[in-house]
Amino acid sequence: MKKVIKKAAIGMVAFFVVAASGPVFAAVGDQGVDWSKYNGDYGNFGYDHDKFAFSQIGGTYGGLFVDQATYSTQVASTIAQGKRAHTYIWYQVGGSQEVAKAALDRYLSKIQTPKNSIVALDYESGASGDKQANTDAILYGMRRVKAAGYTPMYYSYKPYTLANVNYKQIIKEFPNSLWIAAYPNYEVTPVPNYSFFPSMDGISVFQFTSTYVAGGLDGNVDLTGITDKGYENGNATKPDTDTPATDDGKDANEVTPSEIKEGMTVTIKFSATNYSTGQAIPKWVKENSYKVLQKSGNKVLLDNIMSWVAASDVQALDTGGSSSAGDTQTHIVQSGDTLSAIASNWGTNWQELARQNSLSNPNMIYTGQVIRFTGGQSGATARSYTVRSGDNLSSIASRLGTTVQSLVSMNGISNPNLIYAGQTLNF
Repeated sequence: MKKVIKKAAIGMVAFFVVAASGPVFAAVGDQGVDWSKYNGDYGNFGYDHDKFAFSQIGGTYGGLFVDQATYSTQVASTIAQGKRAHTYIWYQVGGSQEVAKAALDRYLSKIQTPKNSIVALDYESGASGDKQANTDAILYGMRRVKAAGYTPMYYSYKPYTLANVNYKQIIKEFPNSLWIAAYPNYEVTPVPNYSFFPSMDGISVFQFTSTYVAGGLDGNVDLTGITDKGYENGNATKPDTDTPATDDGKDANEVTPSEIKEGMTVTIKFSATNYSTGQAIPKWVKENSYKVLQKSGNKVLLDNIMSWVAASDVQALDTGGSSSAGDTQTHIVQSGDTLSAIASNWGTNWQELARQNSLSNPNMIYTGQVIRFTGGQSGATARSYTVRSGDNLSSIASRLGTTVQSLVSMNGISNPNLIYAGQTLNF
């Protein structure tokens, strides 16, 4: 999960083999992802079998609110691909029920996922020194979520929870409501490694990696079927509130190959095997979304990869209308271009372009490459941090409200374990 954003939590936890406690009754072990603004307007699934996504609506840093401009389009994208959409709120409220009230007042009325869907409170930073006050603030929020007609969950990781929260009070009132993260490393992990399962009662969702695919993506497994909440026989429960994002997603899901048109945003289906030229489509290409630049017969030309794909091999994520996340501009790299120069022309910075285009090395762009920039998103102002003695990327990411993967990408770090005091990191 990303911070307003989320911190990757490598679990320094007691090891626990799930099989030893009996069978796990899941939505047969459904796997899924969670997203923040760092996953772009439409998010990205890791695998064809992924069944759900949690999108961050925004959150609070002790009373400072940061909304996620990508929330609505990510929800619509999830629904468009036939997945189950859920929500999470960055919940840095410490032990203050006053801050908690302000956060719930702000976000509960803006939830776009179906009624009864999960609304998780992401509590992994900013705890006060009063363990009971922290617990009370969390319970206050979960009660508000339930009263609003959604399924409350608590997200964090085991060491932080044990140090700051009386979690057994939470599961006594809300059984099986925990979503806990624990990772052994940052290697690509497509399936759960239950040898690193955090041995706590009440866990329904296990976030088993922040490197679900190369480049970074959180991977989760549903252990109890809780991500079916809000979905009866696969159909979203009709909400009491207006949810245009869900409606947009349903409309996009009904777009047929013949109705695909220029300007739509699409993703390449995991079942697709070849471009129109006959070349094999790499898996990483299927994990991203693209604008349709041209349509010719039953083929579409996709931006960024500048490749023709059969219209039947793509899934519409929108219907070509306006996006609340802002207008997307594109630039085809010319000989001599630099990312800084391109960013300057758009009034942004190279860090933002690197983030939006998933560039692991901003110094390596090539002639003919398509660079995209979506305006209206937060994070367009360059910021930096100077590494101190004793720092590591995980602690820095938590402090700055970003992710280890983002710091690695933004700074061209080849080994996340090798940073040094005095080093400047952009974020």
